[in-house]
Amino acid sequence: MKIALAQINPTVGDLTGNAARILEAYRRGAASGAHVVVCPELCLTGYPPLDLCRQKSFVQQSLATLEHLAAATNQTALLVGCVGKNKTHLSRALTNSAALLHAGKILATRAKTRLSICDDFDENYYFEPATENLPMTIGGRSVGLTLGADISGDDDCRTARLGPPSPLAALTTAGAEIIFNLAASPWHVGRTRTRYESLRGLAQQWRRPVVFCNQVGGNDELIFDGGSLVCNAAGQLVVQARLFEEDLVVVDVDHAPPVAFHETADEESLYRALVLGLRDYFHKCGFQTAVLGLSGGIDSALVACLAVEALGPENVHGLALPSPFSSPGSLDDAHALVWNLGIRCDVLPIQSVFAACREQLQPIFGDRSEDLTEENLQARIRGTLLMALANKSNSLLLTTSNKSELAVGYCTLYGDMNGGLAAIKDVPKTMVYRVAHWINRTREIIPAASITKAPSAELRPHQTDQDSLPPYDVLDAILDARLLQGKTASEIIADGFDEATVRQVIRLINVSEYKRRQAAPGLKVTTPALGPVRRMPLAQRFRE
Repeated sequence: MKIALAQINPTVGDLTGNAARILEAYRRGAASGAHVVVCPELCLTGYPPLDLCRQKSFVQQSLATLEHLAAATNQTALLVGCVGKNKTHLSRALTNSAALLHAGKILATRAKTRLSICDDFDENYYFEPATENLPMTIGGRSVGLTLGADISGDDDCRTARLGPPSPLAALTTAGAEIIFNLAASPWHVGRTRTRYESLRGLAQQWRRPVVFCNQVGGNDELIFDGGSLVCNAAGQLVVQARLFEEDLVVVDVDHAPPVAFHETADEESLYRALVLGLRDYFHKCGFQTAVLGLSGGIDSALVACLAVEALGPENVHGLALPSPFSSPGSLDDAHALVWNLGIRCDVLPIQSVFAACREQLQPIFGDRSEDLTEENLQARIRGTLLMALANKSNSLLLTTSNKSELAVGYCTLYGDMNGGLAAIKDVPKTMVYRVAHWINRTREIIPAASITKAPSAELRPHQTDQDSLPPYDVLDAILDARLLQGKTASEIIADGFDEATVRQVIRLINVSEYKRRQAAPGLKVTTPALGPVRRMPLAQRFRE
């Protein structure tokens, strides 16, 4: 059986554009002699459609577009992810479905059984799960069709098992010879390998070929890596699509020889994922140009590199905003980065604005000594000027705070947190350094001093981040234990960390929740991330 995997990059809500992408891939797959062209989960609507599913006009247009797709098919079958109507009327009106289109008609549909209820999706809010899933016939073969988490429990996502306890068991018992999985599986660091191991294990367990077609591209905070693949009944990989880009791969599932699994180092994968997510966020939201502040530090340097890769140097505009406490070395590093990247950068010193603000506030502040207030004031002046440039040039402002800073609130609300997209919001500081070294692997793009000097906000004389925070390798290890592994303070201390440091970090995490609630959306590359997935109350007094 010859199968074409159409790994496409849909835009949520762009029914016409998504249908055109599907048809273009379908025609190429049909021309290759494929019996069936397979597209990802909900690729017609884009994934996840969220509350668009509650708009009747969206649902009606989606169903009508599916009919038009069917009318364009010939003797090559097309499997496409779409929304379906719940015919049982048990609860929710829609299903997360896949439709088999062939010779101008919709021959069959199947609905998703195991709805994802992880925080990224909450499909149970929109869709009714299937109560059964029977094989269908494609190209004379009995095929089991699954969607997303149907194929497994998915280690990264809890699922609502409201249907059969094992869709694969039911399908194979009913005679399915091949298992298809239409997916929209988001990426995070390490995901490429764990997904492959899971799929090859399932092929071995059920002794059936597994055909996995995954979405690619960025939609809001989520990044989908593609990496569609096919494993034969022995669990051997026979084809793998490219990562982080659209692709069409064709394979004869019965006769293809095994191939080696391909993955890249975490630093390269993270860089490519962030570039993809940033590019798609800009283009799918209708922006072409980016603005960002360039401090001479490593965080803004990394974001500038990502923006240039995603948008082109002509579409990136930097602002250097030196304060009375900015070191000459930081300005030199910012200028060196600008030269290496070939972008525009203007210098707007904030000393006069800062002095005017202090003078304006002096009658109210009186003889109180300067403190964090004046430090934050500088950050907010910078944020105001950056937003002004973004507004005037119809650009999107990129914020440059990393996950370590955001976790403990080491960022200024309405200051350096200003912006439309937080590109490295989910990247720990230690990983920022690793990616910076990877960027410089063949030549120096990020100035060496930006990487080697002690990180500093430069908002007071001789300031470094470690005046307020533990060293970043210690901080990131504690954050990993707390946020990713869910360990208690006692468990982290038992791992060998200083008790006072652990309790300080946990306190900072707790008291900074209000900042994260107001932060710009950020690209998700770890699990769980510090974004909408985190639902901590702001007014609460629980303490360990």
